[in-house]
Amino acid sequence: MTMIAVLDRLPGTSGQHAAFLDALRNAGFIGEIETDHDTRLVHATDNSIYQRYPQAVVFPKHQADLVCLARLAGQDAWRDVVVAPRGGGTGTNGQSLTDGTVVDLSRHMNRILEINVEEKWVRVEPGVVKDQLNAAIAPYGLFFAPELSTSNRATIGGMISTDASGQGSCTYGKTRDHVLALSTVLLGGETLHTQKLDEAALKAQRHGTSHVARIHDCVASIHEREKETIEHVFPKLNRCLTGYDLRHLRDAEGRFDLTSLICGSEGTLGFLAEAKLNLLAIPKHSILVNIRYGSFMEALRDARALIGLRPLSIETIDSKVLGLAMQDFVWNSVESYFPEDKAGPARGLNLVEFAGHDEAVLREKVDAFLDHLRQDRTVPRRGHTLAEGRKAVSQVYAMRKRAVGLLGNVQGEARPQPFVEDTAVPPEKLADFIAEFRTLLDGYGLDYGMFGHVDAGVLHVRPLLNMRDPKDAARIRPLSDAVQALTRRYGGLLWGEHGKGVRSEYVPEIFGPLYPCLQQIKAVFDPYNQLNPGKIAAPAASARPLLRVDNVPLRGVQDAQIPDPVWKGFGTAMHCNGNGACFNYDQDDPMCPSWKATRDRRFSPKGRASLLREWLRLQAGAGADVAALEATRPPLKQRIGAMLRRRAAAPRDFSHQLYDSLATCLACKSCTSQCPVKVDVPDFRARFLNLYHQRYARPLRDYLVGMIEYALPLMARIAPLYNAGTRLSMVQALGKRFLGLVDMPSMQGAKLAETCTRWGVEPARPERLASLSAEQKARSVIVMPDLFTRHFETPLVCALIELASRCGYQVHLAESLACGKPLHVHGFLGMFASQARRNASWLRGIGASGVAIVGLDPAMTLVYRQEYRKIAGIETLPTVLLPQEFLLKALPGQEASTTSAEVGSGTQHVFLGHCTEKTALAGSGSDWQALFARVGLTLQLEKTGCCGMSGTFGHEARNVETSRVIFEQSWGAHLDRRGEQRFLASGYSCRSQVKRFRGQRLDHPLVVLLERLRSEPLIS
Repeated sequence: MTMIAVLDRLPGTSGQHAAFLDALRNAGFIGEIETDHDTRLVHATDNSIYQRYPQAVVFPKHQADLVCLARLAGQDAWRDVVVAPRGGGTGTNGQSLTDGTVVDLSRHMNRILEINVEEKWVRVEPGVVKDQLNAAIAPYGLFFAPELSTSNRATIGGMISTDASGQGSCTYGKTRDHVLALSTVLLGGETLHTQKLDEAALKAQRHGTSHVARIHDCVASIHEREKETIEHVFPKLNRCLTGYDLRHLRDAEGRFDLTSLICGSEGTLGFLAEAKLNLLAIPKHSILVNIRYGSFMEALRDARALIGLRPLSIETIDSKVLGLAMQDFVWNSVESYFPEDKAGPARGLNLVEFAGHDEAVLREKVDAFLDHLRQDRTVPRRGHTLAEGRKAVSQVYAMRKRAVGLLGNVQGEARPQPFVEDTAVPPEKLADFIAEFRTLLDGYGLDYGMFGHVDAGVLHVRPLLNMRDPKDAARIRPLSDAVQALTRRYGGLLWGEHGKGVRSEYVPEIFGPLYPCLQQIKAVFDPYNQLNPGKIAAPAASARPLLRVDNVPLRGVQDAQIPDPVWKGFGTAMHCNGNGACFNYDQDDPMCPSWKATRDRRFSPKGRASLLREWLRLQAGAGADVAALEATRPPLKQRIGAMLRRRAAAPRDFSHQLYDSLATCLACKSCTSQCPVKVDVPDFRARFLNLYHQRYARPLRDYLVGMIEYALPLMARIAPLYNAGTRLSMVQALGKRFLGLVDMPSMQGAKLAETCTRWGVEPARPERLASLSAEQKARSVIVMPDLFTRHFETPLVCALIELASRCGYQVHLAESLACGKPLHVHGFLGMFASQARRNASWLRGIGASGVAIVGLDPAMTLVYRQEYRKIAGIETLPTVLLPQEFLLKALPGQEASTTSAEVGSGTQHVFLGHCTEKTALAGSGSDWQALFARVGLTLQLEKTGCCGMSGTFGHEARNVETSRVIFEQSWGAHLDRRGEQRFLASGYSCRSQVKRFRGQRLDHPLVVLLERLRSEPLIS
């Protein structure tokens, strides 16, 4: 096979479900109803080891849609239709996975409905993300307490459905402790409004024949009848026994409330439509004590004593997680809190938090705690540091929150797997329990990572398994059984935090004599077991049993169908573990802009990685050797045929669905560093496009954009004609229609030659550079502007030349190379590799002198460090510096003059970073701050997301609206609050986007430095 296969034999939707979906449309359901393979596949996985392929995915717009769906599903004709609600999709045990219809509540039902500051409560829809909620209420000094490592993508509905908790639960409790009332749409269409009921109100609710009345009567009867059994069966743990929580049906005042029953029910009882939540005042002061140990067990045993000192929380981290954090961008902000000593880096950590509203009282508690550390010698400690204030504490916790994802970045085929990772035991027994747990895993010869909430007796343990290996996959059963038995022996629970999901087979054993009561509850809510069946309980008469850990499809079984050379060749994309960091709600975070703009999970790194794996699997099944296709160039006849073959020739080809997903990628590369697993979407996008267009024609737009670097020098010769043409509405319309390009920038006619003459710039020639003395080389610099900056922002090239000259450097101007980034982005990989090898040879020639080489635009310059390094034959390459990296060496500090016009002028300089730059080089913003400080200026770093331009993405007509949405979500909002601020941006595409959508011209930060040096020259 000389090209990729056509993949048009895709699973359909069963007749019963297809008819149900048709009836749903006709019944007035307004939201989207999707049955395409790509959407179903993206919803087939979560953060677990399982993969359950749904029949369809529906996206309700509002509660009326939920009622419409539930009313229809409750009709006798649709008893065999299975539906399951889904929130953020971050579950670790398949809680929301189904082979029926997924009801995704996150896309549309994500509104904060009401905030009552005086009474400290809020009403929200289930798709609201926890951090989204806390950002909205923080200005009022309030927060929603349960803290999760996935708080930037976990939905409130998902938290309620699993009764989630995390760090600080010993102080703040679980989700159910903060849920005041719920509105749940029941099967059949009624809505259950839960709240606290006195005896008279309960009696009224139990009266009648409505579904709500039957539910109240059934549950109240069980509670009255089984009080003593409930008290005996439910363990006295902080994490309690989630799912159908009978123990908390009545509060301390004896009032009856079904809210606790819904909390933790994992979508098996109804559809959450609205929640009223209790809010707390944000502690004004906080201090985190970071204690280092020589081993994880020392940290664990010490925690037992530290709990008695009553901190807000204690989090423990092992050496594996710590080592992975050291390799992640997050370490840049926390390294100072974990210094190495003579024995090397710490092998275990305890993060002990204290917080309160009274600073004096807080200091007293912390001082007492530190006295204990100094005086107590029962456990050897290697030292401690303090993180003081909410910002510092949050930085350290950001590292801890990434632990789940970071474990997925362990190198090798065996990766940490979540299936026994949220056990809970009495805290005083935790160290002994973990010692036995480790012995169990050691007996299987398994490595593992550990971290968690030792104050609550919960530790997350993830054994490393290669789920593509049947031998490792077969260990799921014996390990699950053994850990279940171990937790029971220690008086604990297999699930202390992340719900039951596929592990529900253990529910009858754990609930014992109460399990028939759970069956009765399930039956009164859902008599035909249609709501997320197989989880928690099944009605006694149901033909659908509880799920078992070894009879649910494993993702690894699908992955094993991808040939090893292909699997290993696509690297990190194959190891996406579904932790969902790319679903970060924060619009001022760079990852992932296409997901934020569309709310479509196909258009996220996780979604794209899932689709790529499926595409590779299907290609292998169709007999296509993807590795071989990548290694060979198609014959001429095939290339010509591809140029004529449109996608309409095979409209059902799954390759088109993957293409459409990747077409929305901005290639901003945020995922390559922000994703804990380092999934590199731009890389596999380029590789896919290279293969896709061996079968299907490229649009003319791709050729124009891919080759634009080669055309720019020619265009510069007719710049006035080009500029005049791009301003004509007729030319703009033709460009949009036939080329698919819009808003093309104007070329600038600054006279680079005059600047070079004025500052004595020399051409960068290898022989001339080699002839320089060591002293001359030390005071020389090679300026190598990219072609875009050279022709579209020539004044910036002039500014860098002048700035370097004023710093006392002899500038050698290099030829502007076609770096090939547009070729790479659009999948012209053969041409890109050839260009990269030519450039690498040229760079080695001028770099042999040792003179620093400096580029300008971050995206174009970083290509030499990133994409070039992956090409065979480019083993060595001189580093091409960004301006700030060079200036840190070149620009000396100077005393600020009190006569400067800018001193006291009120102008505040604000830096808006480029996505690729700030994610690849975490300290880039700080470097500019340091440079501004050297010349007596301050620079504020503004936290922003993507600008939405990203090279030529925003210039493509198909992307204009997405580009606009991305811009307005973050950059637009910041720019509209500018006041006396002077915004600066290092990215050419960012500055172009601001000019397009705001008509404002932003300067590069080096322009401000140059202005400063012009007004106050350096003292030599």
